[in-house]
Amino acid sequence: MRSMPGSRRPALLAALLAASLATARPAAADFSDGKVRIGVLTDMAGVYADITGKGSVAATQMAVDDCLAAECRGMTIEVVSADHQNKADVASALAREWIDRQGVDVLTDMSNASIQLALPPLLKAKNRLGLFPGGTARLTGDSCLPSHIVQWMWDTYVQVAGVATTLTQPGTTWQLVTADYALGNQLEADTRQLVARKGGRVLGSVRHPFPAADLSSQIVTAQGSGADIVALANAGGDTITGVKAARDFGLLGGGQRLAAFFLTVMDVRSIGLETAQGTVLTEGFYWDLDPGTRAFSARFRARHGTVPSAIHAGIYSAVRHYLKAAAAAGTDEAGAVMAAMHRVPIADEVVRNARLRPDGRMVHDVFVFRVKAPAASMGEWDFYETVATIPGEQAFRPLEQGNCPALATGR
Repeated sequence: MRSMPGSRRPALLAALLAASLATARPAAADFSDGKVRIGVLTDMAGVYADITGKGSVAATQMAVDDCLAAECRGMTIEVVSADHQNKADVASALAREWIDRQGVDVLTDMSNASIQLALPPLLKAKNRLGLFPGGTARLTGDSCLPSHIVQWMWDTYVQVAGVATTLTQPGTTWQLVTADYALGNQLEADTRQLVARKGGRVLGSVRHPFPAADLSSQIVTAQGSGADIVALANAGGDTITGVKAARDFGLLGGGQRLAAFFLTVMDVRSIGLETAQGTVLTEGFYWDLDPGTRAFSARFRARHGTVPSAIHAGIYSAVRHYLKAAAAAGTDEAGAVMAAMHRVPIADEVVRNARLRPDGRMVHDVFVFRVKAPAASMGEWDFYETVATIPGEQAFRPLEQGNCPALATGR
């Protein structure tokens, strides 16, 4: 074979390199409006603001920046955000405005049970994707739409399952303090099922309005039940109020155990170790688990000022994976990106042993923690000791038990 003249070789090499880059990176023309737009619908000022809010926007932007430095080079990605005020009608109006007038391709956060149930039909109708970092297990149950939504870090089932399966022995009794809205109702339903499966018994539930200004009466009632475990089936400011009341009335340290189905590091920081010590909880993420979580959390803290909540971490991981999938698919069309999300391996600093199931549930390792006593804490944000590590296949509700209608009909 004759060698190529030196004058032609550089030109051919340049052409080959250009062709290689064209196939490796998606062209802007393959994306609607030449860019990917991500909408962060979050709680900027309500009871979930500390664990979502501006931190959710920061986590989304981190995912964008990391992808632009790697798989997404050459893409244009924009982030918009708004306060949903914990109102489903406000969230729906914002989502519709973003999609119809601003060309938003994917929504994330949406942390409020009523909002989570309201938005999937709109996403399907508009052919957009929703990345839910957590929320009601109905998103992979009777309200699942795996063609258009995924659920990433946590759900009501796993938040209960970690604690309930770890603490319940045959004969163990539980009493619930339940927020009287969709999230609390789902937490209670899952608790009754899981505790009974382990041979325990739920004695009863005392409900409170959302949000709750005071939980003294509910805690005293739960304490008086004599249950082995009192569980807070609520979140955000309501959980903080409940833990404080439990300490004030001597429940913590009085022979009964306190479980909180959705306690976060931000909550513990607000409450203080002296008050929260001994509380048991489930989390899918903690900043100090391993070198990967510590590295991610250090970067997040430098940007936002605090360590990330599990929701912040879940948003980062979900958005990062979505963008990888969009880059791999070379488009932001919902069906193509969702197919790529199932095809592309899930790998980042946040999650461990992760995979995306056909119902849209991202399965990964989950952890049960106990809040440390002040003397055991080695420094700022050192709040948890690990009680158990639960593989995702054991922690999350089995696929066949979710009864996702979309899987049955193929839609």
